[in-house]
Amino acid sequence: MTQWHATADIAANLTTALRLIAAAAADSADLVVLPENGLMLGTNTQMRAAALHEDADEVRELCRAAAAHEVAVVLGGMKNRTAAGTFNSALVIDAAGTIAGRYDKMHLFDATIGGQSFEASSVERPGAGPVVIDLDGVRIGLTICYDVRFPELFRALATAGAEVLLVPAAFVQSTGAAHWHTLLRARAIENLAYVVAPATVHSPTAEYTDAFATYGHALAVSPWGEVLVDLGEEPEAVRVLDLDLDAVTSARAALPVLAGRRAAEEYGADPRVVTTATRIPEGTR
Repeated sequence: MTQWHATADIAANLTTALRLIAAAAADSADLVVLPENGLMLGTNTQMRAAALHEDADEVRELCRAAAAHEVAVVLGGMKNRTAAGTFNSALVIDAAGTIAGRYDKMHLFDATIGGQSFEASSVERPGAGPVVIDLDGVRIGLTICYDVRFPELFRALATAGAEVLLVPAAFVQSTGAAHWHTLLRARAIENLAYVVAPATVHSPTAEYTDAFATYGHALAVSPWGEVLVDLGEEPEAVRVLDLDLDAVTSARAALPVLAGRRAAEEYGADPRVVTTATRIPEGTR
């Protein structure tokens, strides 16, 4: 799991990513997950202009690093220019350096926070559906940042067998302080799965003005909702965790919520609204 202060300088961000991949591999990591917008974090205009293709030199560098260190890498979210339009894509690079999978962010952050407008749909298109990848027998569900506010996506991933849920993010600082830990712990508890959320973090000094300040606090949460790692506001950090998948099996056996869910059509009907009469107290008529 990684965290760093991302800027609009793609070359500098790439150097940081390569350095953290090497550090994680040296600590025997099997998978290194990079944050959303880790390669480029700027204004909508800047990010639209800087969108990369999957065969861009920067992506090739990450592929070479994965192969050189024999470690899988998930580029947690980049503006990905394709023939069908620009998407916010998480690219899965296997330990041979090949792009083995891709998830396009489904839920776009169109919101106004603290007077600042975040109109992601002006930059990118929404993805078409959930993606689960199998890495060495481990089923991993892919999401990106704002997706964390949509529990139905996470339930779909867990139902498809995901044991680890990735949430690479560039979470706005103000909403992060209010909701980040709660949302990630909730997604872990609801689905009895590990949640791993690498993150970008705001500038460590007042000398650099971010396009928008991000919260940091890259987080790993157990299937029982315990925070295993919190990288706080470190401007550059990497942490390797050993995930005991037996904990997923045990948690799901103790609380079989996935087996106990009802058929989708049972939720599809409009809820019944029951109106109760108001009784007027004696002496007030």
